[in-house]
Amino acid sequence: MKIDYNIYALDLPSHSNSDDFEELSLNLYTDVLKSFISYLKAERVILAGHSLGGAVIQDFYFKYSNDVSALILIGTGGRLRVQPSILNDVKTDYTEYLKSIKAGAFHSKTPIEVINKCIDETSNIPSEVTYNDFRICDEFDTIQKTSTIKIPCLILCGKFDKSTPVKYSQFFHDKIEKSELIIIENAGHMVMIEKPVQVNRAIENFISSLKKSQ
Repeated sequence: MKIDYNIYALDLPSHSNSDDFEELSLNLYTDVLKSFISYLKAERVILAGHSLGGAVIQDFYFKYSNDVSALILIGTGGRLRVQPSILNDVKTDYTEYLKSIKAGAFHSKTPIEVINKCIDETSNIPSEVTYNDFRICDEFDTIQKTSTIKIPCLILCGKFDKSTPVKYSQFFHDKIEKSELIIIENAGHMVMIEKPVQVNRAIENFISSLKKSQ
């Protein structure tokens, strides 16, 4: 299936190839996304975000709803509490945290090479940046505003997601009138890299349905 859209993946500040920032916050991430979209001169964009990225695109929608035509919420929630033990490990023993990713973020049947690649990429992010990301997630709470999302939303979640369980996605589906919920088997929190074919197909079908309804 061919989707006639330009696709962009944005590195958040202090991540991967982006510039480093001294202070990281949800507001900063949202402002950078806004600047990026303005730079592209893009209008009525479809935003997709996983986990923390899902928090960013929700925050963006609540601030700039007229700029967004649809949301794709992947393994995320309207509230993203983080276990204190995870925050502690990231802050005091980053190696221990990296070891925990295999069991915490993936399904048991996910190929080890997929898991190891994710861990390797995560290890390149400074521990203080990862800690701040988890802190931002832990402070995020917009569940009282979820029902005010009035645009079409695709909600994707791995059936065995431990970080943002299926009930988070079900809450979205219950509260957002124009929503579609897809639970993907044999996948955990990193559903988009565990089951890329299924995730991409769901996104393609969603975008196609949007175009047909225009």
